[in-house]
Amino acid sequence: MAHFIETMAYVGATPWHGLGSQLTQKQPIEIWQREAGMDWQIQESAVHFKSDSIGHLGTIHSFPEQKVLYRSDTKAPLSVVSNRYQVVQPRDVLEFYRDLSEVSGYHLETAGVLKGGRKFWALARTGQATVLKGNDQVNGYLLLATSCDGTLATTATPTTGRVVCNNTLTISLSGATRAIKVPHSTRFDPQTMKNQLGIAVSQWDEFMYRMRTLAERKVKWPEAMSFFMDVLCDTRAHDPIPAVLPNKRAMEKVQSLYEGKGRGADLESARGTAWGLLNALTEYVDHERRARSSEYRVDSAWFGQGAAIKQRALDSALRLVA
Repeated sequence: MAHFIETMAYVGATPWHGLGSQLTQKQPIEIWQREAGMDWQIQESAVHFKSDSIGHLGTIHSFPEQKVLYRSDTKAPLSVVSNRYQVVQPRDVLEFYRDLSEVSGYHLETAGVLKGGRKFWALARTGQATVLKGNDQVNGYLLLATSCDGTLATTATPTTGRVVCNNTLTISLSGATRAIKVPHSTRFDPQTMKNQLGIAVSQWDEFMYRMRTLAERKVKWPEAMSFFMDVLCDTRAHDPIPAVLPNKRAMEKVQSLYEGKGRGADLESARGTAWGLLNALTEYVDHERRARSSEYRVDSAWFGQGAAIKQRALDSALRLVA
């Protein structure tokens, strides 16, 4: 099976997806670019097609409304997009962090390429951290990702990482993510995005205050089952629990994670709490949910259906402390 990730690099402990090659700390952007498989450019070409003619080989025509994007190194095609499509290069994603690393104390932790170059990202630790009761540490991160096939706008997402289990969670308050998105119909301006992110990153204290309230909120078993049903089976909060569980495998897995099988489930912050419920779901998505490969799991957990499940879990958990 072809892997989504061409190359990936990381520093420190092995990341939650278990992929990539390890670098030593404080490597320059140029080393990251090479080791993360991002040392190539997206190039453009006009779209051409051949029309058949009787008795002839055919005529080559152009289609000026669209263009082909392809890799400079392998010449492999990436996508066909509108002629107005604004390309963001792999190097642009890494360069975004240069001054953040040199001036603001950010540290690149992982970067890589998905889908043969159609999607790429870099993740940096911001230096923000909070410790919940029982020495349960949560660190702040900033994920910058983009695509060249129209599946993802250039998106900067403040996230959290729980140290004990490497669970990842998008910072979201009042049902709205704090991600900043630049569509490919618009030119990507890194400084403008950083100015906007200043507001989003400042939401860290408020978000972690909510997470502390989850760690203080004790839950009873019927509440736990209602939470899992809400997130995984899309039921209403007070619907009766059916005799035969829909999505049975997922339900059984998250229950076992919550009841003690999960990483950090026995910590004071998580044992029998709403924080424990939330982390059972995030661990399920990041580590346990069925996927064709670890690469598919990364794509889903950050950008796809897995990310949507984690957002539903966060919303449902916050309703318990509303």
